[in-house]
Amino acid sequence: MHGDGHTAESSATAISIQERGLDQAILVPQERRTDWRNWSGSVQFSPARYSSPGSMEELKSVVRTTVASGQSLRVVGSGHSFVPLVETGGALLSLRNMSGVTAVDAGVAEVWAGTDLKTLGEQLSASGHGMLNLGDINKQSLAGAVGTGTHGTGIGLGSISTQVRAMTLVMPDGEAVECSPAQEADLFAAARVAMGSLGIMAKIKIDVVPAYRLELVKQTMDLDDCLDRAPVLAQSNRHFEFYWFPHTRKTVAKLMNQTEANVSNQGLTSAMEMALENGVFGLLSRLVRAKPARAPGVARLIGKLVGDKAPVMVADCHRAFSTERLVRFNEMEYELPAERGPEALRELVAYIEKNKVLVHFPVEYRYVKGDDIWLSPFYGRDSASISVHQYVGMEHDAYFRAAEAIFLNHGGRPHWGKMHNLGAGQLAGLYPRWDDFMALRQRTDPAGIFLNPLLKRYFGA
Repeated sequence: MHGDGHTAESSATAISIQERGLDQAILVPQERRTDWRNWSGSVQFSPARYSSPGSMEELKSVVRTTVASGQSLRVVGSGHSFVPLVETGGALLSLRNMSGVTAVDAGVAEVWAGTDLKTLGEQLSASGHGMLNLGDINKQSLAGAVGTGTHGTGIGLGSISTQVRAMTLVMPDGEAVECSPAQEADLFAAARVAMGSLGIMAKIKIDVVPAYRLELVKQTMDLDDCLDRAPVLAQSNRHFEFYWFPHTRKTVAKLMNQTEANVSNQGLTSAMEMALENGVFGLLSRLVRAKPARAPGVARLIGKLVGDKAPVMVADCHRAFSTERLVRFNEMEYELPAERGPEALRELVAYIEKNKVLVHFPVEYRYVKGDDIWLSPFYGRDSASISVHQYVGMEHDAYFRAAEAIFLNHGGRPHWGKMHNLGAGQLAGLYPRWDDFMALRQRTDPAGIFLNPLLKRYFGA
């Protein structure tokens, strides 16, 4: 759901990841077929048809044609989901040509759903506006970010989905439906996080605020100290998150707050992060993949390379959140009740240390405000978000399953765009509005036009 890779069906020469850039999913043209894979390479498939409409009428026509052909239809964004949310042997549709901000009025922006978050930030900034909050990757399409409950960090700030005020959905009959809290309220409550299973997001109205700047302060902390102080740091900063380096007791905390100060150190900090997080870290990751036993030692080395002091950075809001990610990985993320987060991470640390897990990627810990969206992982509760990662090409299943067991024991819910092993039976017990969502989905798309094998597993279809 997060993706935006495409090409015309042809026999053109395959385009490599290096030529397109690691931030892009790719479609590799072959004889009368189109191959697609996501950013990390964990998902690869060949849809029967590909289309990229450029208007609402073209989008409606594609839906009607697909339904008439008896094929299923999935919508792709930038390919930043780690699971096969868009995999299909039927029709694959990209919204990349339906992009851009069309209007901003009274604190609400109207945006084509195919707009990627980087473009959205730049266009909002040009009009003197900004998003309330974003995650640390800005390559996703807005539709993909909303549909999977993608988020940043901040105990007083919800996911991107909570910032949506209204949506225009194209339904299985090819007709457009407007939904909001005042119009088709149940559809609105469900469709904001539905992984494209209720309708195709065409236009989104989303909250914006006057443009602002953020001051970023990074500091290293002992793990136990960081976990003890985490609830207070979350409450006392607009944004708080930290990274723990496995096989060490070291964390790096990131604190961000609004400021009136002038932009400073933005380029310097970005250059330093690019060199360390992508150049050096990429080289070390390749060494670990060649010999996984190196992982603990490399993790400790990375912890040492991260200095105790970093320059304070002040950046415009649309640039402050995102970090360039060129080193590819696979990821699992769970959202836990906020008060259970520290204990869960301590258990994960103990598991990694006891079992000498061969991982060198940091564990990420964030906070997200609760919401009322039916299938949102944050439904009804403020949450601590814990993410585990493994370098591409390295074994991750045992590590992820162990982490998942810990997270589930603490009431965790999985991020819809990231790896997990749950099916309908387990998922139903995690979401109070699950049955309401299933009933609405059956009424909305009884033929399962918008389903694929993964969604059938999730929904028991």
